[in-house]
This record gives sequence, structure tokens and C-alpha cells, in this order.
Amino acid sequence: MSKCVCIIPARGGSKRIPKKNIKDFFGKPLIAYTIETALKSKLFDKVVVSTDDEIIAQVAKEYGAEVPFLRPVELSDDFTGTGAVISHALSFLQEEGEKYDYVCSIYATAPLLQVKYIQKGLERLQNSDAVNSFSATSMPFPIQRTFKINNDRCEMFWPENFSKRSQDLEEAYQDAGQFYWTNLNKKATDIIFGKDSIPIVLPRYLVQDIDTLEDWERAEVLYEVLKRQKKIL
Repeated sequence: MSKCVCIIPARGGSKRIPKKNIKDFFGKPLIAYTIETALKSKLFDKVVVSTDDEIIAQVAKEYGAEVPFLRPVELSDDFTGTGAVISHALSFLQEEGEKYDYVCSIYATAPLLQVKYIQKGLERLQNSDAVNSFSATSMPFPIQRTFKINNDRCEMFWPENFSKRSQDLEEAYQDAGQFYWTNLNKKATDIIFGKDSIPIVLPRYLVQDIDTLEDWERAEVLYEVLKRQKKIL
């Protein structure tokens, strides 16, 4: 039987939205949604929150996660990537005698995440030779017709696509920023958005980054609508 661990990174020093990970979102701290979804999936031997913040740690424990350590300061700044945080957590667990076959990193800012997609991510990964699976979604507009702004003027990235119809351009996808599975018994030879990975495509209405207050407000609107339509529990 494969052993799976969920690791939820939750740094305390959010600047654009202070205390973002435990900010109230429809009656619960934001991180509570991620913890509860991970537990409901019944996939994990352990759900761990990696944080440097004692208040986040306490909230995480109240909602059923384990916080076996406080993340060191050198892994808690604005420049530390998720990969380093996950590696630290896995190393800590290994030193405690715990070995896992699969790890799933789930962001604390994913209140729209649904159990069935986490389950699908593991199932697809286990039935393949891939190393990773992760949440993705389609781009709402053809990237081939995008442009940048230089000195208040437009410049297309690919001017040759200006006259092409949208339906004639290849569909593009992006990271949905919700969950990332990895088979710990295999070694990747490419970046996560490469040939070693399986994208689990989510509908766009279930995807919203929460980095700014505008993002937060949009997530609230989406959540409220989806709740009313009974598309999320």
C-alpha cells in the first residue's frame, strides 16, 4: 500500500494581504478549506502544515492538520520557493523515521479546491510512468495574440498571429496553483511543466490565485456563486 503525505506551505509574512492564510473567508480561516479538503480526500497518512508562524500553527491544528515543526527563518522569506519548503518537510519526516511514496503539496490559498481533482491527480500518477501531476486550467484568451506595452505603445509578442482567428490558434494552459503530486520513488528529468508531468485540467471557474485584495474579492464572488449553485460543498 502506497503511503502519501500532504504538505501545506503557509508562511506567516504575507505583505499584500496581511495574515492571508488565516484571514476569515466565509466564516473560517482561509487555510481551513485546504486542510479540510485534504482530510476529506482520505488519501493521506498525514496532513502537515509547514509554517514559521505560531498562530498559523495553532489554527492548523484546530482544523485537524499536524504541525510537527516550525519552519526555520531561512526558509520563510519572500524568495524561498515551494520546492525548498517541501524538501525541508520531507527531510524532517524522514529523520523521524517516516518514509512516503507520494507527496502532495497543496496551497493554503485554495478555497475552491475539490476532493475529486486531488484524487484524480494521484490516480493518474499511479497509473503512469510520470513523476508529477498538478492542477492546470485553460487560458481564457489565446496567448498567441497577446502584447506588451512599451513607452505607452503596444507591441505584439507574435505579430504574425494578428490576423489569425482565435479558433485557429492552439489552446494554451496554465498552472492552476492548487495542488502538486510527486512520486518520490522516481527522479524527474525535466521541470514540473514538462514531459515528466500530467496536468489535471480544472474548469476555469474553480481557479483563482489569491495574491492581492482584488484576487481575494474575486475569490469571494466565485465561492459565493458556486456555493449557491451547490457546485462546492
